[in-house]
Amino acid sequence: MRERAGPWIASIHDDLTALFEGLDRGTRFTEDRWERTGGGGGVTRVMVDGATFEKAGINRSEVFGVLAPAAAARLGGTGVQNGETHFYATGVSLVIHPRSPMIPTVHLNVRYFELCDAHGAVTDAWFGGGTDLTPMYPHREDPTHFHRALKAICDAHHPGFHPRFKQWCDEYFANKHREGEPRGCGGVFFDHLRPTTDESALSLTSMQAFVDAVGRSLHTAYAPLVERHRHDPWGDEERHYQLLRRGRYVEFNLLHDRGTIFGLQTDARVESVLMSLPPLAAWEYAPQYAEGSFQARLIEMLRPYDWCAGA
Repeated sequence: MRERAGPWIASIHDDLTALFEGLDRGTRFTEDRWERTGGGGGVTRVMVDGATFEKAGINRSEVFGVLAPAAAARLGGTGVQNGETHFYATGVSLVIHPRSPMIPTVHLNVRYFELCDAHGAVTDAWFGGGTDLTPMYPHREDPTHFHRALKAICDAHHPGFHPRFKQWCDEYFANKHREGEPRGCGGVFFDHLRPTTDESALSLTSMQAFVDAVGRSLHTAYAPLVERHRHDPWGDEERHYQLLRRGRYVEFNLLHDRGTIFGLQTDARVESVLMSLPPLAAWEYAPQYAEGSFQARLIEMLRPYDWCAGA
């Protein structure tokens, strides 16, 4: 798997780059290649001040080396060695911050991970990833479309995937320091998905096919939302609330996100690790919103909900 994982992730990276350059309608990504001191490197593609996207980042990385004991324990892998734990990880990560508050923010990540002993023998290997939607305005039809598109992808690979991974996503993307306030309207999230030993019993080939489909899911799950709201009017009030919601997004990524924490613990390139942060965000002290306001309706919309059952 390690031999084909890098080219596979690169193909998803290129596919996503082409998708979002087309959706932006005016700006191309700049590319920055980097090397990691401990082993491996990656490619960061960033779009800043685009026609549609205020900031968009799509990273891929392929890194390897020795894990510190604390980092190895945090990963939750089996067969972690008492001595040196070696790792290999490759993945692609995307965060899109649209200029318009009417268009939701979206995140996607897929990855493959191995743990090895000091002699190179694989002690554990798994897939992880997912995608989630963070609306800034309460268009209920958006999470309905997003979740139904993801359910169709999940159901094509295993009937148990969508309910299992939707719940995992709802539980994961929450600001626990704010009494579990959801970051957005969820999606799907999975980690430690091991071929053959997972409860789905999928083979390595079938498991990779599912993760690949998630990696390319934004063509159907997200692109129609951009087109739907591209020309919606908005003003200062909507923009200010977008910046406040981005502030909550920043809080989650810096305090709770596993990918951010893993990158910082393994001496990954900081600019790439923090690529997910928006160009502008805002904070207010204990804001309050009138009942029925669009802000209050958005907060209500963020609670976990069976979007596939209807808006």
